Parts: sequence; structure tokens; C-alpha cells
Amino acid sequence: MSTPEDDGITPVTADQLAQVRSSGLWASGTEVSADASAVGEALLATLSGSAEPQVLTAELQELVTRVKQTASIGLPRITADDGVRLSAHTIKLNGDEPRPVVIVPAGWTPFGWVLFEYLYLRLALRGYHVLAYTPRGIGKTFPIPGGGYIDAPATSGGTVDVAGPSDWADGSTVIDYAQQHFDPSRIAFLGESYGSGISQLVAAHDPAGRVDAVVALSTWGDLTEALLGNDTRHLAAVEALVKFTGGPEERKFDQATRQLLQDFRDGTNLDEVRAWTTERSPRSYLDQTNARGIPTFYSNTWHETLFPVNGALATFEELTVPKHLNLWIGDHAAPEGTGLTVPGPNVPVDEALAWLDHHVLGLGDEVPSWPQVKSQVMFEPTVRESHEGWGEVTTSTERLYLGGANGGGQDGTLGTSPAAGWKSSFTTGQLTEATAVDDLLTTGQQEWKGNPKTYATGKFDRRYLATWTSPAGARRVRGIPRVHLTLTPAAGSATLVAYLFDLAPDGTARIITHEPHTLTGAEAGRPVDVSWNLQAASYDLAADHKVLLVVNAKDKLYSDDNPDLATLSVGSTTGTEAHLDLPLG
Repeated sequence: MSTPEDDGITPVTADQLAQVRSSGLWASGTEVSADASAVGEALLATLSGSAEPQVLTAELQELVTRVKQTASIGLPRITADDGVRLSAHTIKLNGDEPRPVVIVPAGWTPFGWVLFEYLYLRLALRGYHVLAYTPRGIGKTFPIPGGGYIDAPATSGGTVDVAGPSDWADGSTVIDYAQQHFDPSRIAFLGESYGSGISQLVAAHDPAGRVDAVVALSTWGDLTEALLGNDTRHLAAVEALVKFTGGPEERKFDQATRQLLQDFRDGTNLDEVRAWTTERSPRSYLDQTNARGIPTFYSNTWHETLFPVNGALATFEELTVPKHLNLWIGDHAAPEGTGLTVPGPNVPVDEALAWLDHHVLGLGDEVPSWPQVKSQVMFEPTVRESHEGWGEVTTSTERLYLGGANGGGQDGTLGTSPAAGWKSSFTTGQLTEATAVDDLLTTGQQEWKGNPKTYATGKFDRRYLATWTSPAGARRVRGIPRVHLTLTPAAGSATLVAYLFDLAPDGTARIITHEPHTLTGAEAGRPVDVSWNLQAASYDLAADHKVLLVVNAKDKLYSDDNPDLATLSVGSTTGTEAHLDLPLG
């Protein structure tokens, strides 16, 4: 008799499930937890009958058994208009009673739709037909001897369109298939990450307007803002995504997209890049979404490194449909990742499904009483605040003026009185200990797990940055901070990165928020006033803690438009004195 290992399926243990729950979905910034992917593969194998029950824990086996008793399972290939074949997975509930279908475009991972098999089982038991599919080009692909490639079963054909028009058309084709296969009473889309953006775009563009609700987890609204915000290219995020498709770049992207990616890396033809990202932004099509009245659920994180929160907030604010926004501690997919993959308590997913039940199944009487916005406070996971709109989060603004250091040096002050005539200079081209994250995804995942990064501010090398510190005092930071200062660039362009920290009496700090800004079209040596928003935050400072503002010239997440080892100067001009606007609530 063959063992599960002989069939290529790794048995799932209770220890593995516990490991995913405790550690999270991400093994690194470009790698899904092997335990999480193993769970999805084992669930699918058991559900489809290609593996014996002993590959699952008793809890998961009971879940599979219940679904198999009430539904039939399919693994179709859906042919797109241009002939591309999309890998898909269906769970069709038995009986003639009209049921809604939830369509789930997979996220941007090499595993395609398989990773969230646990979610599909949960949806089926809640009374939904399920149709999951992998967007074109996404999924594992392997080179074969002599040339060519072979795709994994959950990999879709074609090349990645990055939520472009081909993906919109594919979504409508998938809806066609769902109508033929399920004859559903209603149609909802639920997506995480890449799948969430595709969900919004399909809902806005489906010619027949057939999407009745959208759940968008770890989502984006404005891809231009996410990847080129403040004229600064988010290089680390894009490089991580390119490596996360499941195959080599030349296989996964067509020539036109590869050229756009290279232009993005090189900082050339950026107007064309912006036009390309704008076309792929749900925010660009809110007129259609609002006209169709599509109920939309948003979820995002404060320290999101792939799709920073401000773009999602701006899009959410412009929606006039029934809507809800959850904001969480951490980074991309950290809050909901485990709830999509393994059993166990997970409020982010539970609330998303309750909202879906209300708007699609007509259940959940408590949902209409929910506030429009609920947000966790960093780093107090048990504290969630409710607001009837994002505009209510900030109730006042504290302006703190940047002052020069006493006796020279780089350590300035944040105070209540305007201060002009000072200047702080530092050298470009060097990474510092003041950084947004140690690693994409995983630093924020640790925040979600209750272990935010602690910074030793004594290691902040003042040769390469400048700092300003406020007096101690309790503060409730709520909203989008903004920095204004005078910059003297060393060339025609310059990049600054501002970080806001919570400084403890012992000299350690935790990050509140940050954001880069790149000045273009400047003249070397000529002072220019610059202002930019940092990413939104919800953070409480204790009474004996101080606000620490740090500005440097380089962070590993972003492009750097400074000459190497040049001198940048920041200062304050009379009449437009340097300041930090701190939102409070």
C-alpha cells in the first residue's frame, strides 16, 4: 500500500497547523510558509480523492467529509476569449435550491488557487457555491530538459497582465462559466492581495454588471500611488512581486510588460509607467463601481509594504456604495493569512465572511449596525476603534515646528514655536539603522503577532540622517501626518525618507509611520520648500514618550535619486517654517 508521501502529499499534523497560526503565512518576503501551502495541497488531494484521509488531522478531515457529503468537486480549465486556459476549482452544492456563488481570483503567489483551499471549504459550508481560479500567467512553471516549460496543475496559461484588461475580460468569462455551471442566485467576488484588485476591476468592468458584492483583503485602490507615490519608485515591492509569480520573468511577462518593468527599474519613461498603473487601479473606475452600487468590503494594514494604506484609504473615501473598512496592525496579508489557510480564530476573515453573508445571503443582522471604519491601534491588538467614516478619525492637528540643534549637530527639536534660519546636512548613499522594515512582509507579520521591531536610536548614524525630538507627552496619533521643510538638493533631483518614531525614555523606539519623497526638476544648491504626507497611522504614545522625526536619504524599499555620497541639507525658511503636522484623535 502506498503512503501519502509516496503520492507526493505531505501529511498535515497538528504541529504544522499550530506553526502556521503562530508564525503566519510568510516564510520570507518572497516565500509562502511551506506548512501553509502543504495544508492547501493536502486538503485538495483529499477532497478530490487523490489522497487517503490519513493525510489530514481529524478536524480537517471532518471538514472535508462534510463538504463532500453536500457538494461535488470540479477542476476545470476555463478558456478565455483569446484562448488562454485558466486553472480553476469548483465546489458545487447539491440540490436545486438557488445558491449564490463566491468567485475567488487567486492572489499573486506561485501556488495559485490551491493555497486558500481551507477558505473554499468554509464558504461551501456557509451555503455558497465556490469557483476559485488562478489569474493568467500566475503559478509554478518548471523548465524541462531540451527547452520549454511545464506548468503545475493550478497554474494558468498566458502571461501576467497585472490586473489589466485581459484580467477584466477573464473575470467576465469566469462569471459566464459560473452562470452555466451553478445557475447562481447572486455573484460575489472575494480576493486577497492581487485577487482583491482583480475583484474590484471585474466588478467595475463586467459588461452585464453581474457582480453583487466584493470583499477585498490586503487590497489596493491606486496602483500608481502604491508603486510610484511621491515620485519615488517602490523597487523592493516590485522586485518581490516579479520573483513571486512562480517562474522566470521572461516566461511570466510578455515583452511589452518586461519593458515597462525595466523602465520602472531604470526610472525612465515613467509617464508611460504611470499610465499603465493608472489603468490597473480600481480608483480609476469608481464612477462605474458607484453607479452600480456594488457593496465593497476593504481590509488593509498600517505598515503595508506592497500596497501602502493611503492609496486604499483615498479609494475607500471616494466609494459611495455600501462599504466597510478594517485597518489592522502589521503588513500585507498578515492579519487574514492564517484565517484563509488553516483552522483557528481569525477575526479579520470572520468579519469579512459575516459581511459577505449579510450582503449576499441576507444573513447577519448585526452587520448593518457596524461602523463604517474599524481600526486597530498600534501596538495594542485588543484595542479597536469605531468611526462612521475615515474623515472622523482625525479630530485635531498638532503642529510641531522643526528647530535646529543647539550648538550644531544633527539632533534638532520639535516645538510649538516657528524656528527659521537653521540647517542640518547629511550624506547620501548609505543605508542607516533608521529604516522602514528589516524585511518585506515578515517585519509587519511579527507586528501582527505582537512583536514589533525595536530600534536602538543610539545606532542612528548622524552622518547620514537628521533627527528632531519633541517634549514628552501622551498623544493619540490618528490619521495622516505631514512633513514640511526646506531642502537644498545636491543635483537636479533628490530623495528624502521621513520616519516617525515613538521614542521611549531608554532610547529605544518603535516606528509609527514613514514615507519617501523625491524632488524632481530642481537645481543643485538651490533651496526648495517640500511637503509630503506620511502613511496613515493609529498609534498611542505614553506620557513619558517623545515623538522622534528622522529624515535620511536612502531606504532599501525605494529608489534613490541622490548622487552617491553627496551632501543634502534640510532647513527652515522664514514664512514657511519647517514643521510636522501630527493628526490626533
